[in-house]
Amino acid sequence: MSDMTSKHTTNRAEAFDAVDVIRVKRDHGTLTPEQIDWVIDAYTRGVVAEEQMAALNMAILLNGMDRAEIARWTSAMIASGERMDFSSLSKPTSDKHSTGGVGDKITLPLAPLVAVFGVAVPQLSGRGLGHTGGTLDKLESIPGWRAALSNAEMMAQLESVGAVICQAGSGLAPADRKLYALRDVTGTVEAIPLIASSIMSKKIAEGTGALVLDVKVGSGAFMKDEAQARELARTMVDLGTDAGVRTVALITDMSTPLGLTAGNALEVRESVEVLAGGGPADVVELTVALAVEMLAAAGREIGADEVRSALGDGRAMDRWRAMISAQGGDVDAPLPVATESEQILAESDGVLATLDAMDVGVAAWRLGAGRARKEDMVQAGAGVEIHARPGDRVVKGQPLLTLHTDTPERFARALESARSAVTISDGPVVPRDIVLARVD
Repeated sequence: MSDMTSKHTTNRAEAFDAVDVIRVKRDHGTLTPEQIDWVIDAYTRGVVAEEQMAALNMAILLNGMDRAEIARWTSAMIASGERMDFSSLSKPTSDKHSTGGVGDKITLPLAPLVAVFGVAVPQLSGRGLGHTGGTLDKLESIPGWRAALSNAEMMAQLESVGAVICQAGSGLAPADRKLYALRDVTGTVEAIPLIASSIMSKKIAEGTGALVLDVKVGSGAFMKDEAQARELARTMVDLGTDAGVRTVALITDMSTPLGLTAGNALEVRESVEVLAGGGPADVVELTVALAVEMLAAAGREIGADEVRSALGDGRAMDRWRAMISAQGGDVDAPLPVATESEQILAESDGVLATLDAMDVGVAAWRLGAGRARKEDMVQAGAGVEIHARPGDRVVKGQPLLTLHTDTPERFARALESARSAVTISDGPVVPRDIVLARVD
């Protein structure tokens, strides 16, 4: 028993016993609000041991939780830390959370686009782990840009610019940090009540008035199955609604990477193209769809055409430049470019049938764009450029993908993954919609 644990156990009588709480869920029972409040608090204090919380997590994975249990679990996680308050701002707030995918740079053009219409966007983001890229990693490829802001700096920037993308303070839902690390090493990451409460405890603690969820489904997403994605979306929308946050979810396709890039500086460059009125059609479509939802949730009914026009006429770009500059970024500095590149060529004539998002994401990660452990460094210029999309006709020898890295010894394994992403067929390919469903 650690000093911390023994100190806590001797100084106060605990309201419950961890083994009793585990048994309730093991035996398909329902945890009481008091049991939930105690177990989250006691785990955060170090009274409930890691192996006991691991056992409870597994019982939740296997036996589930009802809506009231998940809501109480989420509120107990919020209560473990501080809550932010944006009520002093002169404008409403709206936030977006994506469950993560490959080439998902949507936050970058989305935050300044929504800010154009008088809604503040406090986007507290994270770094990437594994095959999904982190928003902060992308923005840190801009020379001078900094992710760490004080609460006062964040509030000032939301008032003046209307959008901020920065790292979350350590004071928000500290119980979640402990639980997340434990789920990762105990095979309980997939438990929908735990995924939903992890995401929503942080988002509700952030204090936004409205929240739009982008729940990805497909090979490159956390959720591979649409029924599971719908269940997760429904659970998170209910949690937000129960906590008084106007919440809506879009379920979106992640079988193919978003846009034509996966990698940090590559994705920033593509985001700037979108903000300049260009960029890939799928990135523009999803950015506009999410912006319309974020604005509506904040009480601004603005149509897709009007939102799209702010990308074409420079208003969104002006907000982007102000947002990056406010955080020390040099918006005119050239972005890092990797020193080495290799191409994958089409091996036959035909139609590109699939471009598997997971395989492309793993290739970008192997090139140095992502990290295997939290402490790993990422390469700003590493990643994958995409030259053809599913449904495009291709000819033998045509470049399909370009792989970029500063460390050429990474190519062998990255090329292996990237080659397996591509299939070429004879017949036509039915295009998939980017937005598959809406849950409110």
